Amino acid sequence: MGHEAAHVLDAGLLDASDSRIWDHAIATGATLITKNEDFAIRSSVSKTPPSIVWIRIGNCPNTRLLAWFEAELPSVIAALDSGACLVEIAG
Repeated sequence: MGHEAAHVLDAGLLDASDSRIWDHAIATGATLITKNEDFAIRSSVSKTPPSIVWIRIGNCPNTRLLAWFEAELPSVIAALDSGACLVEIAG
């Protein structure tokens, strides 16, 4: 949909700590898309967090997750473009 994305596996960070993933996002200017609440909490107390998209949806097949996220993507992009550092979406 016109945006580059990489899984932590593709970035060589599959077994990395949250701190290492956080630092990688800051260094590369990446937005973290995560179901991990720890990133959202850390974002709320950090002076210079990376952009975080916190996905709050229960366990579901990847096909359902991706279809749901695709429908939410325009509003996520709008929020990030308006300067939001933390975007929470729930399903």
